[in-house]
Amino acid sequence: MIKEFEKRSVLYIVPTPIGNLEDITLRALRVLKECDLVACEDTRKSLKLLSHFGISKPLISFHSYNERYKVEYVVNKLLNGNNVALVSDAGMPCISDPGYTLIKLVIKKYRKDVKVEVLPGASAVVTALVGSGLPIDGFIFCGFLKRKSTKIRKELSELLNLKKTIIFYESPHRIIKTVTVCKDVFGKNAEICLAREITKKFEEFMRGSIEEILENIKNKNSLLGEFVVLIYPEVK
Repeated sequence: MIKEFEKRSVLYIVPTPIGNLEDITLRALRVLKECDLVACEDTRKSLKLLSHFGISKPLISFHSYNERYKVEYVVNKLLNGNNVALVSDAGMPCISDPGYTLIKLVIKKYRKDVKVEVLPGASAVVTALVGSGLPIDGFIFCGFLKRKSTKIRKELSELLNLKKTIIFYESPHRIIKTVTVCKDVFGKNAEICLAREITKKFEEFMRGSIEEILENIKNKNSLLGEFVVLIYPEVK
């Protein structure tokens, strides 16, 4: 007799490389080959990835702007016995990427019919943390900060006394403004690391005091690639 849980379809959460295609896992490739449907943040980018590994699967877009109404479509596919792989453009889905709404709904309402299976894999947050040289015994990940300087200041000020490494993402055209706010909040001598182009040809880790790194990026001709910013508050 087949047990009930063995009949469930599976929602696979599949990390993809954050730059270097060699970082995809054998398990991720097997799941992508065996699943019935791939829900992806950008179908064009996912198609390039799948094609590189010789995989052909039906794709549907599943991004931050359509997640709410695409959830129903994906759930219906799962309830009809299809196995679905959820991927983002790079790294682990849900980490500042779409997927949380779908996973929460499946776990809360459909766990008798659908299993959620998360595959380990590439993550810019963890990779940057380990390579930063900052304390790793505790950290706070903030995703993307607010856009206005006053709101960034308020958000970071609330973390000032936690004595943990603070991590967030920032775009290249906002990085100087944000690091300037960080200097005001944490002090010029607080340790900071800026990581960009992680796992790619021009990977760079900039480590030092906030004052040193701020001068460094101000003097650069160009700042390309999304940044992972890591700060350890100055000990008063």
